[in-house]
Amino acid sequence: MTKKNYTRYNFHSHTFCIWKEVPFEEIKDLKINYTSQSGSRYIFTESGLYRISNHWGRVANCHWRLTPLETFKSQNTTVAFANWGDFYANDDTSKLFYIKIDWETEDANFYHKQTAQANETVILRNAKETAKTIRIIKEVLSEEDWAKYLKYDDLNQLRHEVVTALVNTSKTFLQVKKDYL
Repeated sequence: MTKKNYTRYNFHSHTFCIWKEVPFEEIKDLKINYTSQSGSRYIFTESGLYRISNHWGRVANCHWRLTPLETFKSQNTTVAFANWGDFYANDDTSKLFYIKIDWETEDANFYHKQTAQANETVILRNAKETAKTIRIIKEVLSEEDWAKYLKYDDLNQLRHEVVTALVNTSKTFLQVKKDYL
C-alpha cells in the first residue's frame, strides 16, 4: 500500500496522526496561518505543522492523538507539532488500527497499520472495535470485578495474559475469559 502525501491542503481530511506536544516558546516567532471554526490555530512549515488547540482525539473526521510533555488535561490549550509524514489515511470502517500496551505504565494505545514494523505481527481493527478493545483493556488493568468467577493464582499474571490475548487475537473478551473458567 502506498502512503498518501499530506500537505496543508489535505491534512485535515480523514487522517490519523500522533501529534507531539512542544513548548509554546517554540512558536513564539511564527505567524498563525489558519484558524479553524472551533478556534484551533495552525502554523504551516515546510516539514509539517503546529496546532494550537484545547481539543484532541476525535477532531471532525480525523483521529488526532496528542503525546503530551506531561499529563494532559482536556480543555487546556496546548501546542503540538506533526511532520507531514505523520499523517495517515483514516476512515471509520476499514481495519486500520492496532493496539500496543506499555506494560511499564499499563497504558493501551492505538496506532495506524502503516506505522507497524515490517516484522511485527498485529491484529487490525476498525476505529470502533479499537476503541471498545482499549476500554476493555483499561478495565482489566484497573479493576477486579471482571475476574470474579475466573480461576487464577495471580491476578497480575491473569491481567497480563488476558490483555495479551485481547491485543494479539481477534477473540472477544468473553471468549478470552472462557479460557479461565
